[in-house]
Amino acid sequence: KQDMLNGEGLRVVLWLSHCEHFCEGCQNPSTWSEHGGIVFDKTAKEELFNELSKDYTKGITFSGGDPLSTLNRNEVMELIKEIKLRFPTKDIWVYTGYLKSEVDMLDGFENIDVLVDGPFIEAQKNLNLVFRGSENQRLIRIPETLKTGNIVLWEKEM
Repeated sequence: KQDMLNGEGLRVVLWLSHCEHFCEGCQNPSTWSEHGGIVFDKTAKEELFNELSKDYTKGITFSGGDPLSTLNRNEVMELIKEIKLRFPTKDIWVYTGYLKSEVDMLDGFENIDVLVDGPFIEAQKNLNLVFRGSENQRLIRIPETLKTGNIVLWEKEM
């Protein structure tokens, strides 16, 4: 449902099962297995779209596990494309343990507004960071990055 800890504003968060990174100190190790969670069916999709249709919902965040794990990425990218078509004013954040350069060729990648990339690294953990857990992780503004050809980072607006 609604969340304010996984991206800017009041958001819908879709937590996915399966992760191939197995980061030491991960906050969600229960999501590593591909057999965890519940099936994302038509009813769940309708519920998600209902939450996104609310005026006060700023957007959606995909987290997990890893939404871009090899088992998730095709379905997630199709869902992202559908969300962008149906809700063009809602922003889309995706958390992944992959680097941008490892996933930026995915079909529909340009529909992501903010990509939080890189594995969680326990030795670089910093509780003062906004919307990320370790210093190596970046919050990348994808539209601006694609437009300029240079990594453009998201920064908290004052």
